[in-house]
Amino acid sequence: MARPPGWIVLMVLGCLVLGWWLSNPAPSLPPPATGVASVAGGARADTSACPLPPLVARGDAPLQSEVPSSMPSLPLEGATLQPLAGFSVEARVLGREDYRMGREADFSPMDLALGWGRMTDDAVLGQLDISQGGRWYSYRWQRDPPIPVDEIVRSSANMHMVPADDAVAEALRDVDAGDRVRIDGWLVQVNTPDGWRWRSSLTREDSGGGACEVVYVCAVSQL
Repeated sequence: MARPPGWIVLMVLGCLVLGWWLSNPAPSLPPPATGVASVAGGARADTSACPLPPLVARGDAPLQSEVPSSMPSLPLEGATLQPLAGFSVEARVLGREDYRMGREADFSPMDLALGWGRMTDDAVLGQLDISQGGRWYSYRWQRDPPIPVDEIVRSSANMHMVPADDAVAEALRDVDAGDRVRIDGWLVQVNTPDGWRWRSSLTREDSGGGACEVVYVCAVSQL
């Protein structure tokens, strides 16, 4: 029997390979995970339980936004969190204080004193003595303040951090004074079954008692 021309052999082999490929499709990739997102250098909570608010633009003052009418109470063991406003901030950490005692520590194990605007500048901060304690943040200066006092008030605040989950709590523990961070979440009122309440400030213009923000932290990252 005569040997078939080479091009016929190649064509037959090509058909066999094509048939095998069509009958054995490549395995499909698993769908991407939903509900949980990661942030470089930090952590983000389950976004289905802790939806993110509108995010602040780089270099801007903290962004406070309205709560969607359809948004339910936020989950937290031992309490109900009433969202009061969306909150997104990029800031320099002026101080950090951890707490274990007191009712507030059951929900917020840490306060961060944060600064933005000129309260991130070394030249300004170098002239201020900043301290924290008793869920307060304070500052002092020698002779004259480095910037107007009302600007210090508007450009800094002590904030009570309420982590949304263990990953966010761990990321917050990595934050220290001098770091630059981004924090996204919600200003909240903590309500417990026995009637105890802890309500966030809703303005950056206040100081003194009741002026601190209570922040339910959905996402934190270092910049």
